Amino acid sequence: MKLLDALVEQRIHEAAARGEFNDLPGAGAPLQFDDDFLVPEEVRVANRILKNAGFVPPAVEQLRALRGLQEEFDRVTDPGARCQLQARMLALDMALESLRGGGCVPHEYRRRIAERLSERAQSRVTLEAK
Repeated sequence: MKLLDALVEQRIHEAAARGEFNDLPGAGAPLQFDDDFLVPEEVRVANRILKNAGFVPPAVEQLRALRGLQEEFDRVTDPGARCQLQARMLALDMALESLRGGGCVPHEYRRRIAERLSERAQSRVTLEAK
């Protein structure tokens, strides 16, 4: 990948040296970056309405929850509790991946994996409590 990056950088520098970027539209004007400039216009309007109403996208809520679980995981020393937290973090991570539209593992299979990990974590906690 670094070779490809170097090739791209080299071609950009060569084009700039030839002056190919001098007459581009908006040349010299400051860039206007929005926090959602990569989001399609029709989705952007809906997101702004929801944001102004105090709602956040599900992915943002899940990222916050995942960060909270990670912080809790870093503080906890009990192996059973850490296992449960790992299962919850995995489930949240898989949910985030499905929101992104990625992942090659079907949703139902991911859900069953998360449930199985939770069951194992719970059984470990139960065994350690005895």
